[in-house]
Amino acid sequence: MAAKVDTFARYAKDQYDDAVVLLAALAGHLKSANNAYTEYDQHVRDRLRSVLAGGSYVEAKDR
Repeated sequence: MAAKVDTFARYAKDQYDDAVVLLAALAGHLKSANNAYTEYDQHVRDRLRSVLAGGSYVEAKDR
């Protein structure tokens, strides 16, 4: 019985190690994606700001 418990414990430890490595890899990808999104978001924000600052409102009947 002790041999089966030892085998199961080793298997569980391997599964735990795999899960930790997977979560660490996913966290790294999320950080990279977040940084790219922030840079893109800043670009869009800058373009919108330039449109709002340089644009003017024209009523529909005057278009």
